[in-house]
Amino acid sequence: MSVMSLAIRLTVLIAAATLATPSFAADPDWSRVGKALGKEGSQQSGGVYRVALPRTDLKVSLDGVALKPGFALGGWVAFEPMGNQAMVMGDVVLTQDEVNPVMKKLEESGIEITALHNHLLRAEPMTLYMHVFGQGDAVKLATAIHAGLALSKTPMEDATSSNPQPQAVQQIELDTAAIDKLMRYKGKANGGIYQFSIPRAASIKDGGMEVPEAMGSAIGINFQPTGGGKAAITGDFVLLAKEVNPVIRAMRENGIEITALHSHMLDEQPRVFFMHFWANDDAQKLAKGLRAALDKAAVKKS
Repeated sequence: MSVMSLAIRLTVLIAAATLATPSFAADPDWSRVGKALGKEGSQQSGGVYRVALPRTDLKVSLDGVALKPGFALGGWVAFEPMGNQAMVMGDVVLTQDEVNPVMKKLEESGIEITALHNHLLRAEPMTLYMHVFGQGDAVKLATAIHAGLALSKTPMEDATSSNPQPQAVQQIELDTAAIDKLMRYKGKANGGIYQFSIPRAASIKDGGMEVPEAMGSAIGINFQPTGGGKAAITGDFVLLAKEVNPVIRAMRENGIEITALHSHMLDEQPRVFFMHFWANDDAQKLAKGLRAALDKAAVKKS
């Protein structure tokens, strides 16, 4: 083979390899997304950008317990990069009169509604939870969600505001070490709530994309101290169909009320169900009951 022929062949091979190699977009400019949404978030594991949207404006009580925003009123949206675009999922907390205006605006803006339901029973005033989904340009998705939430009273801080005031550290009036031992997972304090995020053993996909823990694929459990070693608990178990009734039985046998059972997504694989719960009792007793329920589901080892 001549030198010229070899050079031509190498050029062709290099060009083919270049075309076959996928191009990866640079890390998204999440600051632009936060600005479009109207509130800054933070980057989570898996490259997810998550923005908390707690309803700090609402005063909700259940069975005489005043619910903290992070306990049962903690809305959020999260963005996952997909090439040079993004997938967004979220769970926004709305009052009854806010549901239809927000839904109409989101639908008009190309954001899909994947679920609308309660999480708790007997809560006053009643709150509803709207799950959303979208794919496309991250800034456009954030702009659309901002337009929808503008028709609610969801508190939105300017993402460009400077010198935010630090939040006071709130003590958790529970024996968290004992709860961790019983749960066999390590929780974390957040705004006066003790929280657990427990991933499932196998991943969940939606629209062909893996749904990371930060986008709602993990089991969430919250403890809110109610005095004297007691706590209110709520959250949601993420379950396969075959796990639903064994978990219900384990919860009920331990005095934990099931308050909702439904889907959050439309096209996930495998199909999963979300089970919400409530109790207000001795915190360690409830931790034992939750652990009994976790034993009925395929979760990652701590």
